Amino acid sequence: MSASPEDFERAAQLRRELEVHEHAYYVLDAPTVPDAEYDRLFRELDALERRHPELLVPDSPTRRVGGAPVPGLVPVRHAVPMLSIRSETRTETDTASGGVIAFDTRVRNALELGPDAPPVEYLGELKFDGLAISLRYENGMLVRAATRGDGYTGEDVTHSVRTIRQIPLRLAGRPPALIEVRGEIYMRRDAFERLNARQSKTGGKVFVNPRNAAAGAVRQLDARIAAQRPLSFFAYGFGEIGESGGWNMPATQGQMLDALDAFGIPVCEHRVVSSGPEGLIAFHDRIAAMRDSLPYDIDGVVYKVNRFDLQRRLGFVTREPRWAVAHKYPAQEEITELVDIEIQVGRTGALTPVARLKPVFVGGVTVTNATLHNEEEIQRKGLLIGDQVIVRRAGDVIPQIVAPVVERRNGSERPFVMPHTCPVCGSHAEKQPDEAVTRCSGGLFCAAQRKQALLHFAGRRAMDIEGLGDKLVDQLVDGGIVKTPADLYRLGLVKLANLPRMADKSAANLLAAIEKSRHTTLARFIFALGIRNVGEATAKELARHFGSLDALIDADVERLQQVPDVGPIVAHSIAGFFAEMHNREVIEQLRAAGVHWDEGAPAVAADGAASGKTFVLTGALPTMSRDDAKALIESHGGKVSGSVSKKTDYVVAGAEAGSKLAKAQELGVAILDEDGLRRLLEQPA
Repeated sequence: MSASPEDFERAAQLRRELEVHEHAYYVLDAPTVPDAEYDRLFRELDALERRHPELLVPDSPTRRVGGAPVPGLVPVRHAVPMLSIRSETRTETDTASGGVIAFDTRVRNALELGPDAPPVEYLGELKFDGLAISLRYENGMLVRAATRGDGYTGEDVTHSVRTIRQIPLRLAGRPPALIEVRGEIYMRRDAFERLNARQSKTGGKVFVNPRNAAAGAVRQLDARIAAQRPLSFFAYGFGEIGESGGWNMPATQGQMLDALDAFGIPVCEHRVVSSGPEGLIAFHDRIAAMRDSLPYDIDGVVYKVNRFDLQRRLGFVTREPRWAVAHKYPAQEEITELVDIEIQVGRTGALTPVARLKPVFVGGVTVTNATLHNEEEIQRKGLLIGDQVIVRRAGDVIPQIVAPVVERRNGSERPFVMPHTCPVCGSHAEKQPDEAVTRCSGGLFCAAQRKQALLHFAGRRAMDIEGLGDKLVDQLVDGGIVKTPADLYRLGLVKLANLPRMADKSAANLLAAIEKSRHTTLARFIFALGIRNVGEATAKELARHFGSLDALIDADVERLQQVPDVGPIVAHSIAGFFAEMHNREVIEQLRAAGVHWDEGAPAVAADGAASGKTFVLTGALPTMSRDDAKALIESHGGKVSGSVSKKTDYVVAGAEAGSKLAKAQELGVAILDEDGLRRLLEQPA
């Protein structure tokens, strides 16, 4: 059955609507309808064209999804060569003004302009890091897309370029009968990250950078591959132009970009017209400052003489125009040798592989090291020690190794093996099943973890040694005075008072706080040890369950898992900590220094009046701090939560209680003041 006039009219209307929505979404970045509405219109048009193939037109939005693969890429001779422009790379000591002034001087000399002649007008624009492309439109319709190739002959990639939704299949307005648009196909950084995440999840190829991903998609024989990749496009020039048909040819580069925009072709908003070189210098510096925040990669800026008549006078030298130059920023990617992989131990005991690189200038600095995060990343990237590797650095981002250059291997490369012991203290190093990070188990002994262990040990919820802060810990550790928490209890007044910015009174106060901390609870002491995955609540459960530190130390993984809220991961962390003799030695040193705690009785009363109840604290109580109230509730078997829900039994409210009180009232949760809390806890269970 043939299509009716109404079908033809509806198909044309749907195409017009979809073109408007595509231009708003892909070019203007200002969607006019929800995705679901666009999809509904697209499906309707697709169904209509399938029922009536005679409705299909070359510029239909449905033609962007890609058809059958082409047998090969056909050579295309460019009527106007796509010649590259001269590049000047900014070095470590170069300034923007140097490159701009040199270009302006060359232009003025070639034009034979004297010192009193008016300044030359220039256009500054971005140099995109993508794939150069030529788009040929005849009677407003896209008929061919070709790569740059060698500048004279490229490859026909029309089948792939048709899938890029930013590129119009039909130009707006009244363009010349024949017009070639030159520009760059690229991939946004966020789209590149999403693509690689999808590729990694499905076991596909993970791409090195956005440029490679974009170029590889365009040059595929199967257009469906390009259709599945989020490609974008910016235009920056003209090639061949036929009969104007009443269209006025622009007189300048700036007017040309405005004309392209009027045709519905995306052009970059970051550009400047400058009378003389000064505006280009400011443009160069402004783009350099915002380079890392741009949503796409650039590798420099381009300066062009703005007037076309002056461009024609200047002409070309060899294969480069005299009227344009690319001023490139320092490369963000370079190739160098991965000399070795060493291990750094962090404050929390994490063993982090660090790449030692042959020095290379990249991203504006000389790079010698790059973090590799963990063993899994090394394996995922397939790195071998001795590899030639691609190193990337953007702005202030820590340098990273993107990938090895496998083609340059010579057989001398060797795999990296993660050590089984800590390179700092020799303690056992282990990796939990749910983690990618390998960690040192010598938390109380390891020099790399010393400062972190001391700060945690002295914390308010641990041993509560008031006055022992970051700066003092730095002095004690850096001066070799304190190596383990046990050394704190051997400090004397004279040694402390002689430290910088430490007066006699401050030293005396700290010694008093240390003395006070000698007697604590078992739960606090367990928490103070800094066992991985053991927080305050777990420490209290361990103290209540085992009643003594020795019983806890001797417990195996199976017995540890009998404690409420202790699963296999936490149990292995505890058992591994106490299996390390270094840690046991420090505990014995603490005992010998007089640190003791009450044993033989549970730290939490299992049959208290608050047993099994959930409390939420809000506002300021008259006589108790938030921590004191929490400790009191927990000592009577209750639990303290940070938010109010239907499972909350009581909200304890003080002065200036806020939204938590309102939520409790809304849910009908019982509300207590401080006196009410004390009376409740005094009741028998």
